[in-house]
Amino acid sequence: MLFLEYFIWGAWYVTVATWLTLSRHFSGEQVGLIVGTTAIGAMIAPFFIGLIADKFFATERLLAVLHILGAVFLFAASNLTGFRDIYITLLLYCLCFMPTLALTNSLAFRQMSNTAQEFAPIRVLGTIGWIAAGLLVGYLRIESTARPLQIAAAVSLLLGIYSITLPHTPPLATKDISAAAGIFPRQVLSMLRKRSMAIFIVASFLICIPLQFYYAFANLFLNETGVRDAAAKMTSGQMSELLCMLLIPWFFRRLGVKYMLASGMAAWVLRYFFFAYGNAGGRIWMFWLGILLHGICYDFFFVTGQIYIDRESPATLRSAAQSLITFITYGVGMFVGSWVSGAVVEHDSAFTREGTITHNWRSIWIFAALASGIALMMLLATFFEQPEPLPSSATRQQLPI
Repeated sequence: MLFLEYFIWGAWYVTVATWLTLSRHFSGEQVGLIVGTTAIGAMIAPFFIGLIADKFFATERLLAVLHILGAVFLFAASNLTGFRDIYITLLLYCLCFMPTLALTNSLAFRQMSNTAQEFAPIRVLGTIGWIAAGLLVGYLRIESTARPLQIAAAVSLLLGIYSITLPHTPPLATKDISAAAGIFPRQVLSMLRKRSMAIFIVASFLICIPLQFYYAFANLFLNETGVRDAAAKMTSGQMSELLCMLLIPWFFRRLGVKYMLASGMAAWVLRYFFFAYGNAGGRIWMFWLGILLHGICYDFFFVTGQIYIDRESPATLRSAAQSLITFITYGVGMFVGSWVSGAVVEHDSAFTREGTITHNWRSIWIFAALASGIALMMLLATFFEQPEPLPSSATRQQLPI
């Protein structure tokens, strides 16, 4: 499930900005808006789907429906040329896909007795899926074409069919219509009253603004600076993610939530400075280090956050709680990040005499590094998790603080 889930995302999302810029000749702002459709999908859909999964329908059936619909929208988008048509179609796709990130997490957590120890080794398969997608796209040299979207559409259809065979995961909560009347469950919102949780949410929002610079424009940056087979080379970041994913339980016990999150945020600062001052010649090692830091960047922040949210959530509302972190990170944070990154890239772009677009990438990456540093300083200065008594179950007592 996780292999196919992240294969789909890695197949089209990494290179979509390159396709839109080089083949469709869209501006930086237009590219930012289209890349931001994932953020809108993350903002609008997960709370609805999380409530449905928690209260009304089995998770595996929702996954099947959403991925089959998504396959249709992705294939349609690959055959369009206009900004408005592509934007609307990919937005519809993201309304289907983004909820599945939370749903696959909650389905996996339901099969485990100790999420802090068991989730990371299983989540590794998602990383392998992303790597496989990047290697395939890079090997075929189709980064500036619509083919990656068509490959993702085919795999989405496959996952939709496969989802029907997943372990039956019925809702845990009672079918209380009044409780589902609100988009935001009252019990989930009440979690924000805890100081450490509120600070974690704010930090997640802040760091996701500069994150979108990498997700939206790193492939275009590497192609423009002369790095060949950039999509394939970028998979080395996911390869480092494999190692870091397996090490999460060890680091989690020794560093705790705060310093796991801080390490991930600090890695983003370093990555952007490496991109700002590296080049495709004698300093290409800086590009490599920036890419290889992805394991710490992603795992130490996002995976740690998912485990933290699961640990702090009521058992009957974990899908909705996972949707909360998806809403804040992949939703609000990356929506703002899409707009900011698109505006910054557009500001630092110019046309050559030959009519091609060039960018002042050093200025762009320094901006992203400084924004990441602000989020890091905020977390270090304000996040102080206070250990609290855990529920009486043996499983919860085993989880590290």
